[in-house]
Amino acid sequence: MPRVLDGATIAAAIKQEVTEEVRALAAQGIRPGLAAVLVGHVPASEIYVRSKVQTCAELGLFSELITPPDTVTTEEMLDIVAALNDRDDIDGILIQLPLPKQVDTKALLDAVSPSKDVDGFHPVNAGRLQAGRPALAPCTPAGVIEILKRSNLPISGQHAVVVGRSDIVGKPVAMLLLHQNATVTICHSKTRDLGAVTREADILVAAIGRPGFIEPEMVKAGATLIDVGINRLTTREEFDRFFAGDAKREAAFAKRGSTIVGDVHPKAFERAGAYTPVPGGVGPLTIAMLMSNTVRAAKMRRGLD
Repeated sequence: MPRVLDGATIAAAIKQEVTEEVRALAAQGIRPGLAAVLVGHVPASEIYVRSKVQTCAELGLFSELITPPDTVTTEEMLDIVAALNDRDDIDGILIQLPLPKQVDTKALLDAVSPSKDVDGFHPVNAGRLQAGRPALAPCTPAGVIEILKRSNLPISGQHAVVVGRSDIVGKPVAMLLLHQNATVTICHSKTRDLGAVTREADILVAAIGRPGFIEPEMVKAGATLIDVGINRLTTREEFDRFFAGDAKREAAFAKRGSTIVGDVHPKAFERAGAYTPVPGGVGPLTIAMLMSNTVRAAKMRRGLD
């Protein structure tokens, strides 16, 4: 029977550790602060950012929500970021994506001070991560490593295959695995005979953004499957492809009109030794690692890390 890796439980443990670190910093007169910039009114983004702000309050961090209108210009956004860079009470800056079309996203992310880049997107932090130097790593990839470590799953000496090459997940998670002494192969949609490569994986990370892309025949028996994907299914045809006969999912789908599937086909989990479910696997780690990064940024900025 495959082992289910409970991301919610691991995230709760990380949040508790963050709470203890925040208390220790408070004794030194320091309160880590996170600024979240949310442009316009995108319901999914609003829910996600509110959960981040709420988590800050629960763990004792200071947070501030900045909400420019969806008509904001690149120059106005750059002014907001510059002001946040200058504030000593702000240790982390989070810019919720996506941004309106008229805003230059790359220029904006590059304008965030690397010392406050708690998303780990800045080229300076990417370079530090590649070089093995202290850096703020992207939250989701850092969460993947925490799941493996805290579940006592071996990384060193394992063959890790990462399917997906994005700057946000694929590349940084490959680098983090490499730093843990895994032998890493990065694949993508253009990889020839992808299944032949993924069947060699002791650790298979799926981060390609396609529902059920990793089929059962692409998985080595006993492998650890880390499913980073979050894909919403809204049609009966899509639902039946992945969850036909699943009464629990059927009831939820009938009630909400949608359900979530990862980048790994649910049937593929049956071949795994351990796997992260969707939802409830990697997802909860993202906010937990954002909180952890904010505290780490506060320490690094003050020479305490």
